[in-house]
Amino acid sequence: MKVAQISALTFAIQSFVTLFVIMDPPGATPIFLALVAHKPAQERRKLALKAASVSFFVITLFALFGRFILSYLNVSMAALQAAGALLLLLISLDLLTGGKGGGRNSSSDSNIALVPLGTPLLAGPGAIVATMIFVQQADSAAMIAGLVGAIVAVHIAIAGALMASTAILKVIKESGVTLVARIAGLLLAAIAVQMLVDAIRIFVAA
Repeated sequence: MKVAQISALTFAIQSFVTLFVIMDPPGATPIFLALVAHKPAQERRKLALKAASVSFFVITLFALFGRFILSYLNVSMAALQAAGALLLLLISLDLLTGGKGGGRNSSSDSNIALVPLGTPLLAGPGAIVATMIFVQQADSAAMIAGLVGAIVAVHIAIAGALMASTAILKVIKESGVTLVARIAGLLLAAIAVQMLVDAIRIFVAA
């Protein structure tokens, strides 16, 4: 009943703030920089837009069909979270050991925007669950429109943050890129471990 009393604008602001905090565009920028440092500036901007687009597609897909997809596949959110954590852990080990260097081919470069940036780093289990909850709470056309606006605004912010971050590469040079890659790997490993711990807690509680 309380949800029905919330104005569409308030609901949209709450949705935007929640998704922005969960998806954390500023926190994703070091990882993005570490993964695209060896690419030309124009290609980095394209990858930033592609990562935001992939995230938007995944969030929209789960907003519309999330419960059906998980129910049909008989997959819990905890299992999805654990899978995402393991994937991020593999990427983080690659960054920490310097494996992101020249071994990448053009195909894997373009896939950076898909995995791990678009998902599960940006459109991860937390953002997916939050979006599915907001969809349940939106019980009027105005609130649905507010939620759509919030999702679009968050992804515009993501694209802007990632594209703006590429200017940093002009300042930090190659030695700085190496440092950013190691820090990004450490941060990504911490995120992955936390996601895995949370998933295990859910499994144990169930």
